[in-house]
Amino acid sequence: MIRRGFDLLAAGVGLVLLSPLLLLIGAAIRLDSPGPALFRQLRVGRWERPFVILKFRTMVVDGVARGGLLTVPDDPRVTRVGRWLRASKLDELPQLINVLRGDMALVGPRPEVPRYVACYDERQRRVLSVRPGITDPASIRFRNENALLAGAADPEATYLHEVLPAKLEMNLAYLERRSLASDVGVILRTLARLVGA
Repeated sequence: MIRRGFDLLAAGVGLVLLSPLLLLIGAAIRLDSPGPALFRQLRVGRWERPFVILKFRTMVVDGVARGGLLTVPDDPRVTRVGRWLRASKLDELPQLINVLRGDMALVGPRPEVPRYVACYDERQRRVLSVRPGITDPASIRFRNENALLAGAADPEATYLHEVLPAKLEMNLAYLERRSLASDVGVILRTLARLVGA
């Protein structure tokens, strides 16, 4: 309950303080390419319940249909504003709304699409016992995941058989020792990475 209260307070304050930036980003997206400012996608949450994740749109409207779920550097589906949003991770900010809704937490294993969750083994499914998060230790470690996948002959196979299992192991280990203090530590490390510290 304390963690949930912290998430609600931080997400609410964050949305209020960041609202001018959110409006500017939304306008920039709309000016840069046709379509909505927000991207919605089905993800798997706590107890395997599906929910719709919110992000700022970084690709052309039919980007997923054109080229699948994964992106690599210089992906032609990514817009000009989208490249900046992805590099800065500002495309994730609308997930503060998901936190307020109860779909997500500030810190927790990143939510995956049903297609990839179907590949989890029984042990890996333990990450689904908590709310997924905006950030987690694996997100910090694999911050440049797209560059890693760019060198792969089959990016999706590399993601499924190398990157995703490594991320799940990191998150399972984190959940064993997780506390509110460690969550705050993850948030601070995430912010430090974003500002280049």
